[in-house]
Amino acid sequence: AALKDGNKRFVSGNMVKRDLMKQVKATGYAQYPLATVVSCIDSRAGPEIVFDQGIGDVFSARIAGNFVNEDMLGSLEFASKAAGSKVVVVLGHSSCGAIKGACDDVVLGNLTGMLAKLKPAVADVSLSGDRTSKNDAFVQKVAEANVKRTVNDIMVKSPVLKAMADAGEIKIVGAMLDVKTGVVTWY
Repeated sequence: AALKDGNKRFVSGNMVKRDLMKQVKATGYAQYPLATVVSCIDSRAGPEIVFDQGIGDVFSARIAGNFVNEDMLGSLEFASKAAGSKVVVVLGHSSCGAIKGACDDVVLGNLTGMLAKLKPAVADVSLSGDRTSKNDAFVQKVAEANVKRTVNDIMVKSPVLKAMADAGEIKIVGAMLDVKTGVVTWY
């Protein structure tokens, strides 16, 4: 609810005025974030901003294409099991460059291997016709499939988080940010 309310404030332009230095001092010796957000590195998709949260409110795990690997899963386990975060949000977004790269089979250094991790989401989308980044509808469907796949990967690849979710200790949810409007849609 806090993230949903924060996004409404962000979209309406009525964000909470915060004394950031006061928050720095308050969180200097301990942190108790309410949520952990796995999101893309996209400069338009900063979780603290689009959810109108302050310092110490959100763990932010960012990687192009908002997928999880062993390192990300370990970070999420720390956030929930050790630090008490109550929700894991996988936040995808519209017009994602990583998703476009996966759709177009981009080859570029280390990016090639990273984009390969997004290819299963491309395969998940059944669509005849243009299956490239030129087709905005296709890119959006792949981005949505990637969020759902990442939520599932967290449940399958992290027994710690699955057990917590099954026990009702945490929630693991997906969401999509529209970078043109700032609106977050929840799954």
